Amino acid sequence: MTECMTREELENAIKPTHDIKIFSGRSNPELAKDIAKYLGTEVGPMIVKNFADGEIYVKVQESVRGDDVFIVQPLCKPVNEHLMELLIIIDAFKRASAKSITAVIPYYGYARQDRKASGREAISAKLVADLLTTAGTTRVLAMDLHTGQIQGYFNILVDHLQSMPLFVDYIKQKNIPQEELVLVSPDAGGVERTRHFAKHLGAPIAIIDKRREEHNVAKVGYVIGNVKDKICVMFDDMIDTAGTITEGAKLLMENGAKEVYICASHPVFSGPAIERLANCVAKEVIVTNTIPLDMEKMPPKITQLNIANLLGQAITRIHDDESVSSLFE
Repeated sequence: MTECMTREELENAIKPTHDIKIFSGRSNPELAKDIAKYLGTEVGPMIVKNFADGEIYVKVQESVRGDDVFIVQPLCKPVNEHLMELLIIIDAFKRASAKSITAVIPYYGYARQDRKASGREAISAKLVADLLTTAGTTRVLAMDLHTGQIQGYFNILVDHLQSMPLFVDYIKQKNIPQEELVLVSPDAGGVERTRHFAKHLGAPIAIIDKRREEHNVAKVGYVIGNVKDKICVMFDDMIDTAGTITEGAKLLMENGAKEVYICASHPVFSGPAIERLANCVAKEVIVTNTIPLDMEKMPPKITQLNIANLLGQAITRIHDDESVSSLFE
């Protein structure tokens, strides 16, 4: 006859262990590997492939029952493919009885369509939020959303990270004289973001007046603020076709700026973007790896900062029920 278990042994036997498990879609597997390395683990095994007609097939290759699952998948191009892939991956983990499913979306696609700017337009940022929730996501971890109010489109938890600390540290390393530094918002919508950046660098701000005539086409107007004999750092959430940002840099130089640096979280780099950045007057273009780039094919002036450690810290805090916002205080 077997001996009865003690109360302590019984409690230990029935107490579940909830591990952090990192998985990745196909949009940015290198970032997922860097996050896993920071956390002292590996990216979990999973099959993600396409059938002949393009349908996506997903199979998780290890047990995740009772685990905290984090799926790394920025919604970069091809956006629709990567969005659908993420939804199917989430569904697979829901059916595998994961304790929680956090969608780690460093770049949130469709974020620019966050309101009705004119009649009969879709609000796609809200639609994507609904799709993620319906698929089974319990939490979203995003970085530098196009507008902060997108968090309100979700009825689940959203942690909104900022890449700003990485840019602040990088700019500080350049030892730019305090009296020469000015932070520049490329449009009126980015003023709050630029002001927050400037506060950490102890610098004034300037604003470029921009009139958007159609999608991906913006006409740069004039500079509000003093940039003469200054070293200007432009800060935006993304670079798409690079028309606005390169024209803005040109305008700053025409207004007497000594040097221009461009900082942007998301290197979308559509169409002529890379060629425009290579030929623009900016001394350096600094981006992050929310979206993967083949740096061997990039112009020398483009620098990419790694956000893996920042995301890893956030994932650890979420798993341990600790504050995420304190990372930025």
